[in-house]
Amino acid sequence: MSIEQMYPVILLLGLLVIAVVSDLRRHRIPNLLVLTGIVLGLGSQFHSLGLSGVSIGLLGMLTGFVLFLPLYILGGMAAGDVKLMAMVGSFFLYQDAAWIAFYSLIAGGICGFLIVLFRGQMFQTLGRYGLMLRTRTYLAPASDEAAGKPFPYSVAILLGSLTGIFWQPLGL
Repeated sequence: MSIEQMYPVILLLGLLVIAVVSDLRRHRIPNLLVLTGIVLGLGSQFHSLGLSGVSIGLLGMLTGFVLFLPLYILGGMAAGDVKLMAMVGSFFLYQDAAWIAFYSLIAGGICGFLIVLFRGQMFQTLGRYGLMLRTRTYLAPASDEAAGKPFPYSVAILLGSLTGIFWQPLGL
């Protein structure tokens, strides 16, 4: 990766770190941060590829948004996380945005598993999910259960982005 290709990566990772800090502190991802990131992502695409780069960035943004939207609709994710994934997608080709969304979902599952494990609630959580499968009914987590607490999904999006950028080098 050339030094010029590193600028959008550094920019994106900086935006994601800000989002993570905000998400951990206030359980919110500011809309202004997301909007700024989208403008910068599309701007970096324009700088690299001209007007066709904007189309590429918009398609990447749409890919990130569409892949995370069902999780929001089902109540498993907050709207800020969906918008953050759209922002990440604006920096990439749609195929790369899809891979980053996939890696982010895997990272989210691992993070969720580790939270439940370290809080000593593995059997409680598995029991609730087993009961939901048997009864085919949603059972809300207990008030003291880790699954019922806000989950800063921006951490998973950051980890998924790092995986996509550095483990499987993507075309920026």
